[in-house]
Amino acid sequence: MESVIMSRVFNRKKRLDASVMNLAQANINTEYVIKDIRTKDREFKNFLFTLGCYPGEKVTVISALAENYVISLKDAKYCIDKDLAKAIII
Repeated sequence: MESVIMSRVFNRKKRLDASVMNLAQANINTEYVIKDIRTKDREFKNFLFTLGCYPGEKVTVISALAENYVISLKDAKYCIDKDLAKAIII
């Protein structure tokens, strides 16, 4: 019985995580609203906050080459790496 319950909890969590999309998965030239910044690294969060990247802001991926992303945020363009792009939940 316990394994059935644990299996249901795991499957539900897996479905919820599947609906989460980060900036690395975004389509080019599509505007998104930032929902969350998910990282345990305080430096990442502080850096993104100084750029104006926080929940509620609109962001657009202009281009993606290799593991670098050019984004438009608050009428400015920035180049960020894949780790930063994965931390930005849209």
